[in-house]
Amino acid sequence: MPVLDAKSLCKTYGDRVLLDHVDVTIRRGERVGVVGDNGAGKTTLGKLLAGVMEPDLGTVSRRRGARVEYLAQEPYLPSGQSARRVALSGLSEWLTANESYTAICAQLAEGSGDLDALMTAQAEATETIEKLGGWDRATEAERILLTLGIADPEQDVGTMSGGEKRRVALARLLIAQPDLAILDEPTNHLDAVTIEWLEKFLTERFPGSLVLITHDRFLLNNVATRTLEVTGGQVHSYDGGWEEFLMAREERRAIEDRTESNRQNFLRKELEWLRRQPKARTGKQKARIGRAEGALEAEPVRRATALSLDLAETRLGGTILEARQLAVEVPGKRLLTGLDFHLGRGSRVGILGRSGAGKTSLLRTLLGVLPPGAGEVIVGKNTKIVYLDQMRGGLEDDETVYDAITRGNSTVTIGETTLSSYSYLERFRFRGDAVRQKVGGLSGGERARVALAKMLLEPANVLVLDEPTNDLDVMTLGALEDLLLDMTGAALIVSHDRYFLDRVATSVLALDGQGGAEEIQGGYSAFAERRQQLERQARAQPSKPAPERTSEAAKPVAAVKTKKSLTYAEDLEFKDLLPRTERAASEVKRLEALLADPELYVARRAAVEPLQAELSGAQAEVARLEERWFELEEKRGG
Repeated sequence: MPVLDAKSLCKTYGDRVLLDHVDVTIRRGERVGVVGDNGAGKTTLGKLLAGVMEPDLGTVSRRRGARVEYLAQEPYLPSGQSARRVALSGLSEWLTANESYTAICAQLAEGSGDLDALMTAQAEATETIEKLGGWDRATEAERILLTLGIADPEQDVGTMSGGEKRRVALARLLIAQPDLAILDEPTNHLDAVTIEWLEKFLTERFPGSLVLITHDRFLLNNVATRTLEVTGGQVHSYDGGWEEFLMAREERRAIEDRTESNRQNFLRKELEWLRRQPKARTGKQKARIGRAEGALEAEPVRRATALSLDLAETRLGGTILEARQLAVEVPGKRLLTGLDFHLGRGSRVGILGRSGAGKTSLLRTLLGVLPPGAGEVIVGKNTKIVYLDQMRGGLEDDETVYDAITRGNSTVTIGETTLSSYSYLERFRFRGDAVRQKVGGLSGGERARVALAKMLLEPANVLVLDEPTNDLDVMTLGALEDLLLDMTGAALIVSHDRYFLDRVATSVLALDGQGGAEEIQGGYSAFAERRQQLERQARAQPSKPAPERTSEAAKPVAAVKTKKSLTYAEDLEFKDLLPRTERAASEVKRLEALLADPELYVARRAAVEPLQAELSGAQAEVARLEERWFELEEKRGG
């Protein structure tokens, strides 16, 4: 049964047709991925389906009563509200019932109002809350916020960064559990471990239909049951995730190529025939001419030209980049201690860690932007580094694309090759009026391509890339991957894109968030396997230390140091358990005080039983939280 059915959707911007009479149907329980080049219309399609944008033509119909929620790339959140309040705002009916219940309890405690009416209203609020998921929805909201990296659920969203606001908006959508969720680049601003959690949540716990507009190929492979490709104003549907889409798309393109080849052969033969024929035409001849004219007017399939990235590499020396007993610090906090690291020729090192572990700060320390807290950084005499920062800095919003990349020069030079500036811009799919666009008006993906184009004009032998895959379409990602695989120099890459790291990384430097780091040979899959190995070792650790060896000859090989055995989500949960336990204990004390008041049993006897039930629930919650605290404390070796 369809949750949503869109017919003949059309959307244009100026003379640019993004969607041309497109049909899309989303069925109940479907997980649909949406892919396409930057500017092809993926976000526009998502907004049209969500109802936050109106089509020029066409209709979008929803199943009666179906709720549709949309996660925008830059969500608006109202200032003055806490993260918890915003996260729960998707449960408007539950929130209203919960607030009503709290207000009624306060009135009952004060002894004001009509007792019978208040008791009836309290019972109705209780029934509504239980029907909508029970009393644990607020606890669930806090748990999801913590897992997504929002440590303080009481923080005002108006004081948050763009990435934090986006994570609160994502939590709101996951808690609301609409019939259809449309998520635009949901993995941006999330670390790799949190993306794994999100992937598991969407596949195992989210009950509704999904539309995922994303470049995260692992997410598409593991979640999507169908993939939509937005290209040339049309939407093509394929069964399966990313890999199935690639194979099916190539089959479609092969058919299109054969069709175009047949059209060209037909035109060549018909044109030869027309040139040989006399001017007088019979009816049959006129019909043949009509067919030829129809074939001539038919437009061939238009595809985006392949993106090609080149780097003017310079000669490397024996020493490239080293860190010796390096400490990385930001004001008031040490993020890394005692790091020994060596960047070798041909190495491409991915840097992984949870948000706040120090990935970007490490890059900035290696580049000399931040001073080391201790130790030293050694940069080789012949090392030439270019840096792509996460915020795509160095671009002026009032500059045109042409000036931002070429500095106004008519030609650009890459190594020994000189190109016209327009030819170079066309490599990055900036052509025609697009080269005169202001940088401030570009989409995230277009801005990323400008930053890449500008960076690659600088001669270098080491690339330092901070979240290079954010906002890039799959075609640009593929070109960047090819560049990294072909270069003879070295690269340092902070990225949460698991597919990207599996393709390009020769090793992964994993920051544990506690000041330590470990380099693992291989890509993201090797890191994930190592993490699972450490978790298994931690679970198998005996509670008592093994007896010390006395034989000097039988010294053990140095064991791999495990900093702690809690997962990232468990670590966040652990840090918040004591405050939550204290709040729950305060609620128990409040209820016990109410029940200890003799007036209660004289003036409001009907309130006694509900208060006793409420006290039992609060005591059970304290016990549950304490038990969970001891469980996690034991797991972390406390």
